[in-house]
Amino acid sequence: MYRLVFLSFVMASAFVIGSSSPVISAPTAMASEVVSYRCPEWKTRHEHDSKQAAQIVDTLKKLKCEVEKHEHNGHIDIKYRCPKWLEHQAKTHDDAHKLMDWLKALKFEVKHQH
Repeated sequence: MYRLVFLSFVMASAFVIGSSSPVISAPTAMASEVVSYRCPEWKTRHEHDSKQAAQIVDTLKKLKCEVEKHEHNGHIDIKYRCPKWLEHQAKTHDDAHKLMDWLKALKFEVKHQH
């Protein structure tokens, strides 16, 4: 059920077509939308799609999270955490909310500042 809800969210969002992760780019000087996030405890996500798993791992690494990836028994475990509060500057308000929604789906604590 959770996976279905998450996949529905991904399909409805304006992410890169075929991606399950928000587009993360380098912050710009004009960015005014700040998303703060943390996930102090290790979480594990099970993925059966290697491309989707790679996108999640790549996005979490770009966000400076600790990430481990293990393949076994026909699926991929993505283990992650971010014990300290970090920030990402989004280009637009809409991008900030997309990132917040994606992080919340992965059980992160999030805050949004303008």
